[in-house]
Amino acid sequence: MAESPKNHRSSSASSGEAPVRESEITVGSSTGGSELDSREAVANGGSSSSGTAGRNLPRPSTVPVEILDSGKLESTSSQFKLERSKTERHRHQNVLSQDAAQIFDDKIPVQQKLKLLNRIATVKDDGTVEFDVPGDVASQAFGVGSEDVCNEVVDDGPACSTTDIQYIPPLQIVMLIVGTRGDVQPFIAIGKRLQDYGHRVRLATHSNFKEFVLTAGLEFFPLGGDPKVLAGYMVKNKGFLPSGPSEIPIQRNQMKEIIYSLLPACKEPDIDSHIPFSADAIIANPPAYGHTHVAEALKVPLHIFFTMPWTPTSEFPHPLSRVKQTAGYRLSYQIVDSLIWLGIRDMINDVRKKKLKLRPVTYLSGSQGSDSDVPYGYIWSPHLVPKPKDWGPKVDVVGFCFLDLASNYEPPQPLVKWLEAGEKPIYIGFGSLPVQEPEKMTQTIVEALEITRQRGIINKGWGGLGNLAEAKDSIFLLDNCPHDWLFLQCKAVVHHGGAGTTAAGLKAACPTTIIPFFGDQPFWGERVHARGVGPAPIPVEEFSLSKLVEAIKFMLEPKVKERAVELAKAMENEDGVEGAVKAFLKHLPPKKLEAEPSPVSPSLFSISRCFGCS
Repeated sequence: MAESPKNHRSSSASSGEAPVRESEITVGSSTGGSELDSREAVANGGSSSSGTAGRNLPRPSTVPVEILDSGKLESTSSQFKLERSKTERHRHQNVLSQDAAQIFDDKIPVQQKLKLLNRIATVKDDGTVEFDVPGDVASQAFGVGSEDVCNEVVDDGPACSTTDIQYIPPLQIVMLIVGTRGDVQPFIAIGKRLQDYGHRVRLATHSNFKEFVLTAGLEFFPLGGDPKVLAGYMVKNKGFLPSGPSEIPIQRNQMKEIIYSLLPACKEPDIDSHIPFSADAIIANPPAYGHTHVAEALKVPLHIFFTMPWTPTSEFPHPLSRVKQTAGYRLSYQIVDSLIWLGIRDMINDVRKKKLKLRPVTYLSGSQGSDSDVPYGYIWSPHLVPKPKDWGPKVDVVGFCFLDLASNYEPPQPLVKWLEAGEKPIYIGFGSLPVQEPEKMTQTIVEALEITRQRGIINKGWGGLGNLAEAKDSIFLLDNCPHDWLFLQCKAVVHHGGAGTTAAGLKAACPTTIIPFFGDQPFWGERVHARGVGPAPIPVEEFSLSKLVEAIKFMLEPKVKERAVELAKAMENEDGVEGAVKAFLKHLPPKKLEAEPSPVSPSLFSISRCFGCS
């Protein structure tokens, strides 16, 4: 699921830090082939045109003198080798510094940038990207200047703490949301609140969620893409781009369907009532690729909301990456976004020319060229992840957005009776994510619960969990149930780590174990563990009986429960939905406050910044 001019660039190590080399990123957007040429091949529909010169830079030999023979001749020779390696390493870092700076230079042609990216980063078959971050490179080498909006001091707390916004005439607002049910749910809550403010709201998402949206009282419009196909693909590939040639047609077809459905979602009449619709403003999440381009064509403001970080920061790496060195955190956003952009560039340009009547984009895009005028709102509690100090006033952390489903929920009597028959259970489920070996995982879950002497609720979900050879009194198999009701009945929860599920568990003061499958789930697992309300995340491929048993024992410790209660109380007074609505209204361009719609300033959606909404 991702996205030059106002250069938001990477940070490097501060002065005095030891040189940092060979940072390794595991990109959530798993890549096809072992070189970045495959990225360009995807971008061009199969043909590769990027160069390969300079990709495999020499690695110096740095054999320590002491492991060689103690003879004078050999020692002298070894010292010579060491001195030469230092020179080579220094030259290597200089090349990397120059290449990194040029990657974000607007005057450099895209083909040259592709070659430079090849030199800096090597994409492996397993989806990892290796790149060097020279420790002695000044931040300006990556284009991060003092005027960069991302380096401004954080302006305020959650958007919900801002004062009331003046009256805004009713708008027609379209929400372009791509993802699973957990991605859609917070936007239903935001959309309902916007309706309370008098606005007309259309939520455009996958057809699978039509009933969910309409039942909530919002207008619905179908976007392309099948969330089941997307979820299955992402579990296999750990992200949004193909890990092999056989995967390319599947993912490209999904992306193409999504991209081509965005413009109709903003301007076509309701598919059922045929009532006309014309968007005055767009709210989108980053995986709705093409949102910026549609906003540019329609000349309407855009506001991005997301459940995971998409704005470059030096405080933590991009959630779709794995970076050990802090010096590489900020750069990870540029690298990930650039790789994703390479995979969809041709489709974006195709829709710009054929549908949006816009000039094609001819440069390498990504968050390194983020337009500072596009506001971002992040849907999580600042008590769990505070707003980074290098995010400016155009970025808000609004709080978790909960959709109240519990108040109208009537639990089935068998579940009520089972809950009343014993102590609170542990919930285990992975929602809409497909499980590779559901029978084996179910057996592991049952054994772990038996070993720890706990009752358990297993959510069958889309993954096919819960096929027991024989019924067990200590296990209850469940289909769908609102988390905001269910988690209050549980002592702890084990799940995949989706932002919404994580939020629901923390709000219910449940110690949490996260079994991440892909995407931002490892990020939330790490945040939960850092906050002390759960064990370290267990990647699904490392899921085992012993690790699950230890995780359950961790969650049952009294101190962990105390911290969970403390965090739940801190979140108690937050209203993320109101925060999101106020952030949206606060950042609307002034001309939108007028009764008569006026065109947006061309600087807001200039061609040179059209894809940098993250």
